[in-house]
Amino acid sequence: MVRIRAMTADDIEAVSGIRVRGWQSAYAGIVPQSFLDAMDVAEDAAARREFFARSAGRVHNLVAVGAAADGGEEVVGWASLGPYRGEEAGPEVGELYALYARTDRIGTGVGRALTAAACARAAELGHGRLLLWVLADNARARRFYARAGFAPDGAETVDACDGVPLREVRYGRAV
Repeated sequence: MVRIRAMTADDIEAVSGIRVRGWQSAYAGIVPQSFLDAMDVAEDAAARREFFARSAGRVHNLVAVGAAADGGEEVVGWASLGPYRGEEAGPEVGELYALYARTDRIGTGVGRALTAAACARAAELGHGRLLLWVLADNARARRFYARAGFAPDGAETVDACDGVPLREVRYGRAV
């Protein structure tokens, strides 16, 4: 069982660990290994601290908290959402910027709980639709989002990572 709450500055190190390990696991064989190997939790946390302070009120970060081995609680997942960054959308469209579960918690409901909470938060913010971008080659994530009610809407983009083009597809759903 997980509990979803707003992220605080105290959660940043745990979130960065989840994000970096999530990239290294989910994107192996998709993103250049040199990029994944160079990812560093401490560097990510430093950048996230700065962004977290700068984006307060505009970006909404949620964490999933679950039972820790020592009987306490620990952060086991993270989601980030806010206004859609694309030009063609108005304020009624939000974007799920990130969604990660700790790799040992994948398949346990953490992602589903975070997705439901992110959709509810998007609705509270007045977004009637929530969009997200996913790497076209990330079949596991695409299946997850489809089960959560998201569907590709035909939009695609290509970003480069260490000189390698990576195709992304946009998914969306009503909230």
